[in-house]
Amino acid sequence: MTGRSVWLEVALNGPWTRRSQPRIPMTVDEIVAEGIACARAGAAILHVHAYDAATGRQKDDPDLYAAIIERIRAAVDAVVYPTIPVLSTTDDSSVGIATHRYAAVEVLARRGLLEWAVVDPGSVNLSVVEDIAREREGFVYLNPESHVRHGLALAEQHRFHPAFACYEPGFVRLGAALHRRYARAPVPIYRLMFSDQFTFGYPPEPWALRGLLALLEREAPRAPWMIGGLRVDILPLIPAAVAAGGHVRVGLEDAPIGSASGNLDWVERAITAIDRAGATLATPAEVRRSLADATSRS
Repeated sequence: MTGRSVWLEVALNGPWTRRSQPRIPMTVDEIVAEGIACARAGAAILHVHAYDAATGRQKDDPDLYAAIIERIRAAVDAVVYPTIPVLSTTDDSSVGIATHRYAAVEVLARRGLLEWAVVDPGSVNLSVVEDIAREREGFVYLNPESHVRHGLALAEQHRFHPAFACYEPGFVRLGAALHRRYARAPVPIYRLMFSDQFTFGYPPEPWALRGLLALLEREAPRAPWMIGGLRVDILPLIPAAVAAGGHVRVGLEDAPIGSASGNLDWVERAITAIDRAGATLATPAEVRRSLADATSRS
């Protein structure tokens, strides 16, 4: 499928500290500047994690997210959306309560600032291959069904699109089944997650993409989807994704740890790969129109 418009998303930072990913933007000023630059280069969608500049750690504060979203939108048109706090087997805080975990999302939605929000439909072991040999344990990234349901209920109420990160095939099945239950929620975006260094799911290979797409077609026919992942160079998979009708996410959240390339470089390289695959970049307006059409059909 050539001559079509491809959505390009850039995930600017993620939960990594600068110790792991030295080039991530952390302060509001840095995140806004990189977001604007990537949007001007051609990324229609920006995904951000807010940080506490003093500690260098993620801080899920709705006012921080609001400042990022509003300042980027004042300069460029883009879909800008936040994350939710990571819940893991090592966490004993209030983030384990669904309403607390989605508190910032709900505040932003009430302010009319959300078009998309993270609603990851499943839990998964996050282990790094090289760490296993060193006796370093990973952790379980937890998304209890009650949390997924809460996120989808908010999507129904506030009319934002759920962004489904699908680490394993079962995420596609659970996400599709729960969206049928919360059918008034706008259509989800299924992000098919690959990795070179984590042990979840599949490596970024065309055969793996074909298998996931066969499952997605059975569970959520014609649903919008994109390729992405964690600790992965997704660029070689772009031709197969474009040919199959998909979209693309890159950026320092997804890139191999210690990436020498910054967000703008990942965006520019993705644009080159999309162009060589015979597609054009979608504008934010085209992304919104496509999702509105898909929602009306679902």
